[in-house]
Amino acid sequence: ATGDLAWGITGVSLRSPDTRDALAPQAGLYTLALRDVDEAGVPRATQQVVGCLLEVLVAPENPQAVVDAIAHADTRIVSITVTEKGYCWDPASGGLQWEHPDVAHDLAHPGAPRGLLGFLVAGLRERKRRGLGPVTLMSLDNLPSNGRLLRGLVLAFAGRTDPALADWIGARCTFPCSMVDRIVPRTTDADREAVATALGLADAWPVVGERFLDWAVEDDFAAGRPAWEQGGARFVREAHPFETLKLRMVNGAHSALAYAGVLAGLETVDRAVGHPAVRGWLQRLMREEIEPTLHGLPGVDLAAYRQRLLARFANPALAHRTAQIAMDGSQKLPQRLLGTLRDRLAAGASIDALAMAVAVWMQFL
Repeated sequence: ATGDLAWGITGVSLRSPDTRDALAPQAGLYTLALRDVDEAGVPRATQQVVGCLLEVLVAPENPQAVVDAIAHADTRIVSITVTEKGYCWDPASGGLQWEHPDVAHDLAHPGAPRGLLGFLVAGLRERKRRGLGPVTLMSLDNLPSNGRLLRGLVLAFAGRTDPALADWIGARCTFPCSMVDRIVPRTTDADREAVATALGLADAWPVVGERFLDWAVEDDFAAGRPAWEQGGARFVREAHPFETLKLRMVNGAHSALAYAGVLAGLETVDRAVGHPAVRGWLQRLMREEIEPTLHGLPGVDLAAYRQRLLARFANPALAHRTAQIAMDGSQKLPQRLLGTLRDRLAAGASIDALAMAVAVWMQFL
């Protein structure tokens, strides 16, 4: 977004080679296709070829290459997008799941990690051994206070085997909290065909998203950062109110909508939000039960935010499948719905719409 050629990205896949295999033949170039509808409701799209990806590593094929990338002298930021379940944490306590297979494996085999925390700590251990400076570890996942959560998990893992390393990480590395809001469905073959038609070029791995973007991140970087504000980022003193707004309003409503949609046979989000009964329930959920729990958002008109969100969900150009959003609910619902429920119960307030959201998840299971 900045056009600054001093920065680039080394991507890492912790599991599958699919992304690397698709992007390697096209030198890491891929298309960002942003889709919405015009005033007449006709779908439209813009395509931009993105060129900041230098390489993609596949962790299971060469774990040491990932450790070396984190420990490279040029590395400044390690950004993390692995979904909620990739953190091996317990949503109830906020602590590390020590019995998780990846955690147990990486503690026993620190030289050949396979989980997120094992790779991060191994890379940081190597940075410290080489006498290199600290890095920023930046979570972009849908987790409450994601930077502080990541910091606690990394320090707990490092402290189990190397207290001196944990002290070095805690004193020198930074973990800014962030909130990223853009709906990005899983890429389909139809998306690839549409991008190829628009560009006149084949792209094996385009990324499709809505035009809307909101990225709030705490400006707490240990070794510099790109000028992301030129691409629309908002640097804030504290990201927590924005995280809570997004987790409860956007993600909470999205999950509720997805489960109701799947059960009603409505395959995409726009069809689900267009169903009168589902839309009416979703509006009550947001207006009457979620919005009263949101605080510390000066200048945010929640009624306008809700209406814009409903319009985003209704975007037919995305064709976002409800079944995709419905996956891994046990990892998603604690921060998307259950925190709101607890706040409402503590205030002695009604939870009818929230209880329905949990009920449709249980029925989905």
